Amino acid sequence: MFTKQNLKQNLKEMGIEPFDTLLVHSSMKAIGEVEGGADTVLDAFMEYLCEGLLILPTHTWFSMSEYHNVFDPRIEPACVGILPNLFMKRKGVLRSLHPTHSVAVYGKDSEAFIEGEENRTTPCPPGGCYDRLKGRNSKILLLGVGHERNTFIHCVEEHLDVPDRLTKEPTYFKIIMPDGRIKPSFMHRHYNSVTDHISENYTKLEQAFYERGAAVKSSFGDAACILCNSKAIFDVTKDVLSHQINCIIELDTIPKEWWMKN
Repeated sequence: MFTKQNLKQNLKEMGIEPFDTLLVHSSMKAIGEVEGGADTVLDAFMEYLCEGLLILPTHTWFSMSEYHNVFDPRIEPACVGILPNLFMKRKGVLRSLHPTHSVAVYGKDSEAFIEGEENRTTPCPPGGCYDRLKGRNSKILLLGVGHERNTFIHCVEEHLDVPDRLTKEPTYFKIIMPDGRIKPSFMHRHYNSVTDHISENYTKLEQAFYERGAAVKSSFGDAACILCNSKAIFDVTKDVLSHQINCIIELDTIPKEWWMKN
């Protein structure tokens, strides 16, 4: 059974620093038995990143729709696991106001990091939370999950305006603001004419990320992890897509020469 100290040591061994900005996509089940359960896992992250910023996705893309279109960040559950749902209810944690791709944040510059998310019109646009990751030279921890859960790659595709990624027409949402006002939101959602889940194809980039040093394998408890540098992930993905803008969907494998440095 893992203790909080064991988990903090895992973070140190990965090379994560207490002042880092860290986004965590997680599978609690993959970690194994932890003394104190999910709350201990959150304690370990929040205490270790004592000078940094901890970010967990609190996405609601699965539940929010034209039929369920009122987003109340105080009560709308996340569709991405137990850790985000517990984290967003903790004292000092803030949740962004994006109706489908919100994040919960704790630590340094948390308010500034989520500012303006109620005004976005796509899931991961330039200038949004996910885009801000690369500007902070942040790290992304895929904890017991793979790149199919790496939402940051959606952000890269939006930057490059990859075709066939978003709905032509937006969905109308209502965001409950902190003061109780209702703010209208018109949000284009993820869409692809070939597959229902675009992100399942992101695993094709895994070897490219390893080869270029954008990602390394690590562990947290029993969970196999991938620790990524957001700026490097952006650069490698951009290099690959520069050869063929929609290759992640269209090709079975990505040619090695497409990601190797010139």
